[in-house]
Amino acid sequence: MSQEDTDTGGAPPPASTPPTIHDVARRAGVSTSTVSRALDPRLPRSRSAAAARVREAARELGYTPHSVASSLRRRGTNTIGVLVPRLSDTVMAIAYEELAAACQRRGYFAIVATTHDDVEEQRSAAQSLLQRRVDGLVLTTARLNDSYLDHLRSQGVPHALALRTDGISPSSLGDDELGGYLATRHLLDLGHRRIACVAGPSYASSSTGRCEGYVRALRDQGVEPDPALIHPSAFSIEAGEEAADALLRAPDRPTAVFAINDNTAIGVLSAAHRAGLAVPDELSIVGYNDIPLVGHLPLPLTTMRVPFRDIAASAVDLLLADPDTAEERRYVHAPTLIPRASTAPPADA
Repeated sequence: MSQEDTDTGGAPPPASTPPTIHDVARRAGVSTSTVSRALDPRLPRSRSAAAARVREAARELGYTPHSVASSLRRRGTNTIGVLVPRLSDTVMAIAYEELAAACQRRGYFAIVATTHDDVEEQRSAAQSLLQRRVDGLVLTTARLNDSYLDHLRSQGVPHALALRTDGISPSSLGDDELGGYLATRHLLDLGHRRIACVAGPSYASSSTGRCEGYVRALRDQGVEPDPALIHPSAFSIEAGEEAADALLRAPDRPTAVFAINDNTAIGVLSAAHRAGLAVPDELSIVGYNDIPLVGHLPLPLTTMRVPFRDIAASAVDLLLADPDTAEERRYVHAPTLIPRASTAPPADA
C-alpha cells in the first residue's frame, strides 16, 4: 500500500496486486495474527472492536484468504512448537511435559526441539518448527537481550516465553527474585551469615532474578554481599561441583550455599563430600526447582518448589490469547520453600 493510500484512508490496491493479510492488518491497526483469527471461519465469531475493524478492513480492501494458500498455511493447525535447552535436564523435561499437557487441554498438540542453550541452535530449531507450520512457539530458552525474539516480534510470529523472560515478549515464569530471597532468608534465619551463591549464567533471567533475591535478603539482614562468595556457573551438576570446589577451598569458606538450581546443588553436595565436609553440620545447602530426585537423596535437599503446571498453563494461555485484546502479557507464579535435611544452624550458632 502506498503512502498516499495510507494518508487518504486507503483506496483498495490495484486489481493486479491482490490485498494481503499485511494490508488488512495495517488498515485495521492490528497484528497479522489477529487478522488470521478474526477471519478464520472455524473459530467463534469475535465481538471485539479489533475483530470488527479487521472484518471492515477486509471488506473495504476486498481481501479473501486464498483457499489453497490458507490450506498450506494452516497445515500445522493445532500444533505448537516448544523450544527447550535439553531434555536431559529434568527441569526442562518437566516443563515440556506440562506444556504438552496444557496444549492438549486446549486442543493443541506440542512438538519439541532442543537448542543446547545455544543462540544459533535456537534460531535453527525455531525456523525448523515454523517451516512445519506450527501455530506458534513457546520458548523456555529466552535470553536477556535476545535478538531472535526481536526477529519473532518483527515478523508477527505468535510466541510466548516460559520459565525465562527477555522482559518484552509475553512471559510466564516463577517469581525468581522472591525465590532467591526466601531461600537465602531461610539460611539467615538458621543463623548463617557467610552464605555463598552458585549463581548460574548471567544471560538467563531465572538465575539473575534468584541472585537479586539472594542479595536483597542479605542486605535486609544487614549482611553486605561478598563478591568472592558469588560464583557464576552453568545449570549443570558439573558446574555446581566446579563452583563449590572453588568456594570451599577459600580460607574463610562459607557455612552455607544457595545453588541456583537443584542440579548445581547436587554438584555442591558432591564437592562437599569430596572435601570431607558433613552436610548440614558443616555446610548447609539449598537448591531450586524441587525436581523429584532431590527429595529422595540419601540426604534430602532443601529447595524451592516451582509451580511448573501453572507456569505452563499460563504460557499456553498467553500464546493463544489475542495480542490486541489480551489483558495480561506476563504471569509470575510464586515458589514455595521446602525445608529438608540439607540445612541446619551453623556449628558455632
